[in-house]
Amino acid sequence: MLSEEIATDERSLAESVAAKIRELLISGEFEPGQKLSEHHMAAHFDISRNTLREVYRLLTSQRLLTYTPNRGVFVVAPDEIAVLDIYRVRAVIQTGAVRAATKGHPALVRMRLLSAQGRRASLKGDWKQVGTTNMEFHRAMVELCDSPRLNSVFDLLLAELRLVFAQLEDGAHLHEPYVELNEALVHSIEDGDVESAVSQLEAYLLKSERAVLAAIQRRRG
Repeated sequence: MLSEEIATDERSLAESVAAKIRELLISGEFEPGQKLSEHHMAAHFDISRNTLREVYRLLTSQRLLTYTPNRGVFVVAPDEIAVLDIYRVRAVIQTGAVRAATKGHPALVRMRLLSAQGRRASLKGDWKQVGTTNMEFHRAMVELCDSPRLNSVFDLLLAELRLVFAQLEDGAHLHEPYVELNEALVHSIEDGDVESAVSQLEAYLLKSERAVLAAIQRRRG
């Protein structure tokens, strides 16, 4: 019985640390392709190496880390195929979220606040912050569904997406167009114009997908 309790506690700790690392990925604290030191990561999170290996196993199964024999564990660098799949899933989840929106929903209020934060960051030229705020904006959009399961799935997508953006130049060309689009999208949802909001979102995601794929191709020459 005691051994089962210990095993359960270790799994819970591993899941908690994995969630923290996902948040760091979403906020841009790790670089694609970065090698993760077992010693430094275990010390940073104050966990044993055995627990850290379970964390790595979880994040590898979620396509956020990759293990290379005789070399170690690395942060993934998503490619074009991953980008296409990420946006395919985003379209399904996020259009459903817009259709589920209700006036006065706390997530909609948060979207409005995040939209304003993104505008302020863009005026300062802080494009990394604009990118982080934009991630939170889309996370709030999915929270309109009131579904913890969808929230968990979308968090994985956001972490992958941030690793896509991290491979590109984090500048105005990548984020500026979406500051205004976020504001317009919130306005349509608040007005209850669902079909307009869905159309805007579909165009938004298509524009973003094409821009990201073009940026990846330019980077690779």
